Amino acid sequence: MSEVNAVINQETPRTDLQEELANASVSLWKDVVRRFFHHKLAVIGLVVLIIIALSAIFAPFVAPHDPAFIDEYNRFAIPNAEHIMGTDELGRDVFSRLVYGGRISLSVAALATLVTVFVGTFLGSLAGYYGGWVDNIIMRLADVFFTLPLLFFVLILAILMGPGMRTIILSIGLLSWMTPARLIRGSLLSLRKMEFIEAALAIGVKPSRIIMKHMIPNSLAPLIVQGTLDVANVILIESSLSFLGYGIQPPASSWGTMLSGAQNYMLNAWWLAFWPGMMILITVLAVNFIGDGLRDALDPKLKQ
Repeated sequence: MSEVNAVINQETPRTDLQEELANASVSLWKDVVRRFFHHKLAVIGLVVLIIIALSAIFAPFVAPHDPAFIDEYNRFAIPNAEHIMGTDELGRDVFSRLVYGGRISLSVAALATLVTVFVGTFLGSLAGYYGGWVDNIIMRLADVFFTLPLLFFVLILAILMGPGMRTIILSIGLLSWMTPARLIRGSLLSLRKMEFIEAALAIGVKPSRIIMKHMIPNSLAPLIVQGTLDVANVILIESSLSFLGYGIQPPASSWGTMLSGAQNYMLNAWWLAFWPGMMILITVLAVNFIGDGLRDALDPKLKQ
C-alpha cells in the first residue's frame, strides 16, 4: 500500500514539470518559426513551392487546355498567346501537361519521402532504444545500404517489378532509409539517459509508449530537415527514371516523362525540354532553400 501511495505522490510534481516542458516546447517552436521567416531564401522557396503545389492540386482550373488533347494540325507550335509554352509532337499543350505532371512528380516525392522517414524512424528507434546487438545489426545493415548506388538499384527494381508510380515510391523508400535511421538513433541514444525517460521506465511505462510519446517527438528537428531535403532528391531520381523510360509510364506524365519524350526534338523544339527541366530545377532549388532555412531555424547554436 505504501508503494502505491509513493507512486501517487510522485504524480503531482510530474504534472507541474510536464506543464513547464509543454510551455518550453511551445516557446521553442515559436522561435523556430520566427528564425525560419527571417531566412529570406527559405521564405522565397516556401512561396514558390506553395505556388507550384497549389497549381498542381487545382490543375483543372489552372491548365488552359486538356493535357491529353491531340491536335495534329498544331504540332511543334512555338510558344504563343494560345499556347504560352508551345505544343509537343502530338499538338498537346506543354503548359497544361506541365501543370498536371506536377501532380505526379510532387506526389511521388512526398509519398516516397514518407516511406523513407517511416522506415528510417522505425529502425532507428529500435537501434537507439534497445542498443546492443539490435543496434549493431541495424547499423551494419545501414552501412551495407550506404554502399549501394541508389539510382542504379532503384532502376534494377523498376526493371524487375515493372515501371510505375508504386515501384518508384516503394523502391526509393526501402533503399534510402539509412540517414533518417541514423538521425533518430543518435537522438534516442542521448535521450535514453535523460531523467524523464528513466522516470517513465521506473513507473512501468511500456517501451513503445516511451518511444512514441517522449523520444520521437523530441527528435523531430533533424528528421524534418532531412525529410525536406529527401523530397528534392526523390524528384531528381523520379525524373531520371522517367527520362530513362523506367519511371512514370504514358499516358500519365511527370516532368521526367516530358523530358524523356523531348529528347528526340531538343534541337528543333527547344521548349519541349526547357520547361520541364526548369520546373525540376526551380522545385529542387525551392525545396533545398526550405531545407536550409529549417536547418538554420532548428539549430540551437544559432539562437540569439
